[in-house]
Formats: sequence, structure tokens, C-alpha cells
Amino acid sequence: MEYGQFCPIAKAMDLLGERWTMLILRELHMGGTRFNELQRGVPLISPTMLTKRLKELADAELIIRKKIPGQRSGEYFLTQAGKETLPLLQSVGEWGMRWARGDLRDSDLDVGLLMLYLQRSVKTEMLPGNESVIKFTFTDLTKFSSWWLLVKGANVDTCLEDPGKEVDIYLTTDLRTMVNCWMGDESYRQVIADKRMTLVGPPALTRNVQSWIADSIFAGIPPARQI
Repeated sequence: MEYGQFCPIAKAMDLLGERWTMLILRELHMGGTRFNELQRGVPLISPTMLTKRLKELADAELIIRKKIPGQRSGEYFLTQAGKETLPLLQSVGEWGMRWARGDLRDSDLDVGLLMLYLQRSVKTEMLPGNESVIKFTFTDLTKFSSWWLLVKGANVDTCLEDPGKEVDIYLTTDLRTMVNCWMGDESYRQVIADKRMTLVGPPALTRNVQSWIADSIFAGIPPARQI
């Protein structure tokens, strides 16, 4: 879509205004490089549309695609122009926290996206030893109710099946409560006191979840109705 105007806002929107484009850029900024990683972060986009949007971003020189030796697939990386979209995304996110999250519907609560974000938020250096296993159980879900985060060194993976390893921390709650805590809308301390979340494990880790899981970068931005 082209707006046919010389205004720099219009020209920027010629590149960024198509559906899914900003979310794909979000995933690239958060470390996604492979097609399946980007699809996991934007699960409702079809593979055909994702391919189309990646080609458009490459044609606009916001990203480049590099082949993986010995494989047909490739990896996608932000160019300088792509990297400079980060302040724009941050501003949109901050605006969204203030003005667009007043009606957070159940359909907006995506457990797969939440676990991807939690995977990226683990402070691996704060977990003792070279390997840790954290099990999340969501009491209100019938499908995908159990997830494991496997931490090994600086790497973190998610698993939907029991990895057969000793669990260090058990965290049990409902999906909305976990989303609210990670987004900074509620405190871990309060939801634990309200018995909406239980943690089992070493007190040094269960006493302060935020010591090993970072909050969303948008946590702490109050909605407009609270200002």
C-alpha cells in the first residue's frame, strides 16, 4: 500500500504500515532470526504471508537474508535501517501500555507467546549451577497447560513435554495472572499472598521471581486511567 505523499510519515508507513510488519520487526529485534522463530512469535500469520512480508522488508533494505551453510533455509538480520526502527517500536509499545490495553480480552492471552517471552526474559546468570529446570502449570488451561523452561548455561529452551529432568522451581497460576505479573500490572508478591500463584523451590529463588525473570520492558508504564 502506498499513500502517494511526500510527507516522511507517509513514506515510513508505505514500508511499515502493512499488517504484521511491525510485529515481525518486533520479533527480529527480540532475537528471532529463523523463519520458524518468527512464526512462533507471530503465530496467526500464515507462512505465505510471512514469506511475503520478509521479502518486502528485504526489498526495502530493512533486513537481509543469509543462507545457512548446507541448508535450504536462511536467517534474517536487521540492517542499520532496520535497527533504527527500535525507538519507533518502543514508542508504540509505550503508547499501547497507556492507551490500548484497557480491554485485554481472554483471546489476547496467548500462552505460547507468553512462554516465548519468558524464555527470553530468564536471567541465566542468576540461576545457580549450569542447568536449571522451571515448570509452569496454568490451572485454567486444558491444552498446553504445562510448560518447562530448560536452562543450560546461557541458553534457554521451552518444552511442552516432560524433559525427564529434576525440576528446580514449580510455578502454578492461571494465564492472566502470569501475563499481568510479567507485564507489571500486578506484583508477584501480591498474587502469591492472594493464593493466585504458588511457587515451590529454593526460597532464595521463590522469594523473588524477578531476580531470575526480567519484567517486560514496558512494565511500570501505568494506563492512562491511572494517571
